[in-house]
Amino acid sequence: MCEASGFDAFSFKGLIMADIAVVLPDGSQRTVQNGATVRDLAASIGAGLAKAAIAGKVNGELVDLAATLNDNDSVSIITEKSPEALEIIRHSTSHLMAQAVKQLFPQAKVTIGPAIETGFYYDFDVDHPFTPEDLEKIEKRMGELAKSSMQIVREELSSSAAVTMFKGMGEDYKVELIEDLGVDSVSLYRQGDFADLCRGPHLPSTSFCKAFKLTSIAGAYWRGDEKRKMLQRVYGTAFADKKELEAYLERIEEAKRRDHRKLGKELDFFSFSDEVGAGFAIWHPKGAMLRTVLEDFERKEHLKRGYDIVVGPQILKSELWQRSGHYENYRENMYFTEVDEQSYGVKPMNCLAHMMIYKSQLRSYRDLPLRYFELGTVHRHERAGVLHGLLRVRCFTQDDAHILCTPQQLDSEIKDVIAFVAEIMAKFGFDFDMELSTRPEKSIGSDNDWERATNALLGALKDSGRPYEINEGDGAFYGPKIDIKLRDCLDRKWQCATIQCDFTLPERFDLNYIDSDGEKKRPVMVHRVILGSIERFIGVLIEHFAGSFPLWLSPVQAVLLTVTDAQIPYAERLYMQLRNAGVRVQKDFRNEKLGFKIRESQLQKVPYMLIIGDKEVESNTLTPRFRDGKNLEPMSPESFIGFVSTESANFH
Repeated sequence: MCEASGFDAFSFKGLIMADIAVVLPDGSQRTVQNGATVRDLAASIGAGLAKAAIAGKVNGELVDLAATLNDNDSVSIITEKSPEALEIIRHSTSHLMAQAVKQLFPQAKVTIGPAIETGFYYDFDVDHPFTPEDLEKIEKRMGELAKSSMQIVREELSSSAAVTMFKGMGEDYKVELIEDLGVDSVSLYRQGDFADLCRGPHLPSTSFCKAFKLTSIAGAYWRGDEKRKMLQRVYGTAFADKKELEAYLERIEEAKRRDHRKLGKELDFFSFSDEVGAGFAIWHPKGAMLRTVLEDFERKEHLKRGYDIVVGPQILKSELWQRSGHYENYRENMYFTEVDEQSYGVKPMNCLAHMMIYKSQLRSYRDLPLRYFELGTVHRHERAGVLHGLLRVRCFTQDDAHILCTPQQLDSEIKDVIAFVAEIMAKFGFDFDMELSTRPEKSIGSDNDWERATNALLGALKDSGRPYEINEGDGAFYGPKIDIKLRDCLDRKWQCATIQCDFTLPERFDLNYIDSDGEKKRPVMVHRVILGSIERFIGVLIEHFAGSFPLWLSPVQAVLLTVTDAQIPYAERLYMQLRNAGVRVQKDFRNEKLGFKIRESQLQKVPYMLIIGDKEVESNTLTPRFRDGKNLEPMSPESFIGFVSTESANFH
């Protein structure tokens, strides 16, 4: 039959084993045998690459080294130096940790263990909470397992077979995950005596897990549901080499020293009280002054750019929140109350009142754009488990604004906001990254309106010339948004500024303007914040500056220190002179040694200590000492006032 068909056994075998061509990152083609894996491709390129390879990227998708290649695949080899490597290393290290936990605590049940931005975590169901001593044991066992160089192997199983397997292992959480997936088959990864449900990819062996550290323990509800069981979450981090790990751990220690909760207490800025309620900050005099300086700065910057200051009420009728879509899509984050048998919602956002201001009179195209700015205090019900100092609270103030403009003005307004953000962030020494967050599953508005809004933001991003990323499905329920994440001195990212484009709420609230043709048209609304939550931004600032604020921002710019009681009358007059000139000054006239008072002022991170001794009284001067210990020459009070004014003005 082969002869009749024109084939013999040899040629048929040759057909089966025909070579295939794959495309490398530089565009060149490389021929490999049919059935070759990513590992085979790396070996064909060079022994060094084969040794360094940890994974591959095939047609844009990360895969294991054992993945089989097909003709015309676009392939790149992932090594520890590749940008994609860190997530793979961390994910594999989370599995290594779970294996160590199972060996040390056989009754522990494993749940999920993803890689995250700072490392990885794994959640465990255990009878007793882990202790710091347990972490040391787990980390030691991880090191032993890593050195054993176990192969990490991917397996494909039918879902029913996987359920049977995990049930036999007593791993109920894995069974639940598989059943909820609703798929016919799943992938597992095995290493020695440990198997885990996972999509992958993973490192080829545990020997590549060579620089890791377990960092902390926390509680976490299964699937984030407060009604489900509390699990033990073990956090860790991992890097390709020990130098990177050590550098990261040094940054972590520095972050601990800069923790705004610690410094906020030491500097007497704010406090939280169980008697008041979780998530509600109480601002002390110095913290309130810091807020005031920041908010006054914000008002001036907005007025310079043509914004009108407005103020809306704290509660609005529930019917308005129903019309806006908040009641349906955001109700779990809101607080409600009742007045005169009428339901009201405590505002989580400021947009509704701003739209009512717009609707209060007939608008012409000549009036637009209108830019309403409000330092609006809002309340949102955050889960207790996510509250974190000033960074996540239930009551906060936003530097919120809503721009109502024509569709033709939209592009320039978005670009102006991006420029506004860039200018303000530069004043604080922040650089930032941007990402476009697109339509979420839970949303309102037509497909057409979402497309128009998304395209408007995308166009402005492209024209800005700055890099950006796409964050699929993370937009607001009423429109897409640009999220701006600033980077602090430790290169940590913080979400602050946001620009949202909204065609939907103007439609729901029937906002109109009379266009040049005499016809009614619908305006577009841009929701935006520059700093975002004032509370959150202050928390970030405290950590960025380690509490040592620049002179213009410091709640206390100077403190008067007397050497003896004899200088108090002169120092009192100086105190009033400086205060009347706008210098934020405090006095320390205690009968203590000057060195003691200087050290206390330095600990409070006051920019200038003004030393007043007999010489200063006689010459009607003061001697400034900077917080780093540098002494300036004696100067007149008027000169110091001018110095403070000039230094503050030059900064901002």
